[in-house]
This record gives sequence, C-alpha cells and structure tokens, in this order.
Amino acid sequence: MLVDDHELIRQGLRSYLERRPNVTVVAEAGTVRQAILRAAKERPDVVVMDVRLPDGSGIEACRAIRAQLPETYLIMLTSFADDEAIMSSIMAGASAFLLKTTPGEEIASAIETVAGGQSLLDPTVTKRLLDQVRQMATAGREDNKPKLTENESKILDRIAEGKTNREIAGEIYLSEKTVKKYVSNILDKLDLKRRSEAAAYIARRMPEPRS
Repeated sequence: MLVDDHELIRQGLRSYLERRPNVTVVAEAGTVRQAILRAAKERPDVVVMDVRLPDGSGIEACRAIRAQLPETYLIMLTSFADDEAIMSSIMAGASAFLLKTTPGEEIASAIETVAGGQSLLDPTVTKRLLDQVRQMATAGREDNKPKLTENESKILDRIAEGKTNREIAGEIYLSEKTVKKYVSNILDKLDLKRRSEAAAYIARRMPEPRS
C-alpha cells in the first residue's frame, strides 16, 4: 500500500512497482485516517508511508497499523532525514526509513527486503541515527535515574526494539491496557517525553567499549 498526500508521487511509485513481477499495489491513501482504514481492509504485506501527512504524522499511522497488523511491515519515506523522525519511526515499528531521493530500484528492493522480515536504513540516515544516539548516550552517561521493576525493564527493552504495546503484551503475557500503563509509568519515572528516547536511554545503560 502506498501512502502519500501527493497523487503524482503515488502514481509514479505505482507505475514503477507494478513493473516488478512480485510486487502488487493493493491500495493507496493520502491521509492518516485513510491509511489506517485501508490497511485494516486490505492487510498489505508492506506499507510505504510518507512521514508528513495533511491530517497528522505518518509515524502515528505507522504505530496504529503495526498495532492492528503486526505482520505488516512499514517503510517510511520522507524528503528530509529529520533526526527525531528517524528515531520515532524506528520506535513506532518501521522496518525502513528512506529518502524520497532514493532511486525507484532501491525502493522496490527495500519493499522486497522488509517483506522478508529484514530491516534497513538509507546509509545517510544510519549515520545520523548512530551519531544522535552516541551524542545522547555520552551526554547522559552519568545520570542517576530511578531503578525500574523487572516488568518495566522488560517493557523498556522491547520499546527500544520498536515493538508496539500489543506485541509487548503478547510476549510478556500482560494485557495491552496494562502494558500501556507500564509505558506511561516508565516514561514518567525516567523523565522521558517520547518512546523514541527509550533507545538513547538503553544506549546510556551500555558499558563503554574497551579500547
């Protein structure tokens, strides 16, 4: 499924992808609402999602679709590799984050890659992400945060892996509502504002590499 508010971009991608023998475009959407509703109806294997949509964030649509359809993979497509968008997309469960300048052949290959259960990032995006995590980890290495309970630690680790509340609930045998409450408590306890900051917190907990 293709999600972008610009019809010409959707048409261009559809035209290119439909020339691939193993790719079929089953639906299109131009808003967050349309994306969530059409994904639920069509149950696509892969969604190519614009980060910025007229009625909200493609990242929130990504999170909602992953919550409904854990077997559906998301590729976030954007004109600009914003650091927060990269982190948030990964935390929302996206399997890939590509720039709109990425050649069509590479986008098609990315669709096939994530459909097989693998993740990937544009090389320039990967460098920005790693630089940001390292910077945040170094800045906060000496912080004194409250200790987490065993369940909170398990949930935090899974948040850092980009898993949805529903996926976490299934893995640790709690209700989705309970997991949601745990997530809220974790963010409050660690003074974090967004799920995306969980990755940086995990990085701060890792020991310095030996020289």
